[in-house]
This record gives sequence, structure tokens and C-alpha cells, in this order.
Amino acid sequence: QVHLVESGGGSVRAGGSLRLSCQISGQTTLSHFAMGWFRQAPALEREGVAAIDSYDHTNIADSVKGRFTISKDHAKNTLYLQMNNLGPEDTAMYYCAASNGNWLSFFPTDFTYWGQGTQVTVSS
Repeated sequence: QVHLVESGGGSVRAGGSLRLSCQISGQTTLSHFAMGWFRQAPALEREGVAAIDSYDHTNIADSVKGRFTISKDHAKNTLYLQMNNLGPEDTAMYYCAASNGNWLSFFPTDFTYWGQGTQVTVSS
């Protein structure tokens, strides 16, 4: 059983930064999965913002390119999303997800395991 737990969300002013963490557990390691960060604002569809495969290749959505960075710490079995220069449009619940397929995908249906989410709120 794969378990994902996000942390690091909170409330910040526009222009601020946050780093989200996602720890994976369940007798497995990050190296077994492609990983992704998604976000969902009220009344909107879940949107992929960053992905990383088992070779640590990354893909960043155009909407956050230049501001968000995805990375892994294999020793800590933890996935990160560094978010800089945040704006009110980034306000959403953020989720990490793991996929058994090794791809850089922004499609939620490509991911099998999901965390419970962490809320990010950006005020202007």
C-alpha cells in the first residue's frame, strides 16, 4: 500500500514563496514512480502543474513555468514543489500523486496514488 502525505501549504501574500513536501511511504521508494503535483481550485478541474519521472526528468506547466520547480530527495523519500512569486491565481488545494508508469504526465487519470492535499492561499 502506497501512502502519500503532503505538507507545507499555508497563506501567503502575492509575491511570496512556499515549498510543498510530499512524503511517500508503504515499503516503497520514490524511485519506483513517476510523480506529479496537481492543484484544484473550487469549481475548476484538477490541473497538473509539475511532473518528474524516475530518471528525474521534469516537466512544468506553462502556467507556472519560471516560478515553480519540482524535485526529489531520494534519501528522505520526499517530493518537493518550490513555488516562488505566488499570485492569487495560484490559490488552490495542491495534491501530489504517484504513477506506476514512467512518464511526465499532467493527466490525473495517469496517476494511481494520491495524497490528501494541502491548501495554498495567496492574497493580493
